[in-house]
Amino acid sequence: MQCRGFLFDLDGTLVDSLPVVERSWCHWADRHGIDHQDVLNFIHGKQAITSLRHFLAGRSEDDIQAEFKYLEHIEATDTDGITALPGARELLEHLNEAQIPWAIVTSGSVPVAHARHKAAGLPTPDVFITAERVKRGKPEPDAFLLGAELLGLDPAECVVVEDAAAGVLAGLNAGSHVIAVNVPAESPRLDEADLVLDSLTALSVSKASDGVVTVSLKM
Repeated sequence: MQCRGFLFDLDGTLVDSLPVVERSWCHWADRHGIDHQDVLNFIHGKQAITSLRHFLAGRSEDDIQAEFKYLEHIEATDTDGITALPGARELLEHLNEAQIPWAIVTSGSVPVAHARHKAAGLPTPDVFITAERVKRGKPEPDAFLLGAELLGLDPAECVVVEDAAAGVLAGLNAGSHVIAVNVPAESPRLDEADLVLDSLTALSVSKASDGVVTVSLKM
């Protein structure tokens, strides 16, 4: 597979934040008497505001925004146990050394995404797309389209790296190459991903003198 840049999801792709995400949402679910599993089955890969509108259907927008601020505060201040996933830091450092463009494209808000990125100790991207910057979240392609644009690349020149079904769909909808990492096997259109991996440690990335990047599996 060849490309010129990368668009990385954050939670579950570069950063292991699953315990924090689930802890925060279960706390929120308890406030509203909602079954934990119903919430956890819905939220992954989606913007928090999308999930809140789903579970609080019929409530006023002011109520939903207040719940969003409450949840955002919990998620942004709870970074206990957050770590970089295997291979993430090494891959990003390699991309920087090789001067290969890359961006983080997350469904998280600025306070949450930046807190987790910092806690994991990852390199800082030139482009960091958060929920506030797009009207339509994943699985719509808007965030990845914006990420590619800000890198100065066509979406077809980019590889989207994702762990969530919604993110895989967003990458495919953007017309990008897609690498799926630990994505549930029953996820829609997973067979259209270029690579399906268990870990970023399996990736080999090299750059030619003309700027074309080759992505393959390590032998």
